[in-house]
Amino acid sequence: MASSVKLGERLESYVDELVQKGRYGSRSEVLREGVRLIHEREAWLEMVQAQVDEARLDVAAGRFQTVSELRAEMRDLFGDPR
Repeated sequence: MASSVKLGERLESYVDELVQKGRYGSRSEVLREGVRLIHEREAWLEMVQAQVDEARLDVAAGRFQTVSELRAEMRDLFGDPR
């Protein structure tokens, strides 16, 4: 499937510069890399959102420790740092 994209002057110039400097072999390589990076970022954001959702469920179910409880646990394990 062929695509035609309009990036705007600033991004068009940047893509051309990357190709001219030899960083990429073609404009298509630059665009593929950009889409790949967006795909990776979106996957990472989905993973983070899933962890946030899981943490919210844990809090709602009472499966958490307060900061005071964690500090007490650390003191029990490692002693008072003072």
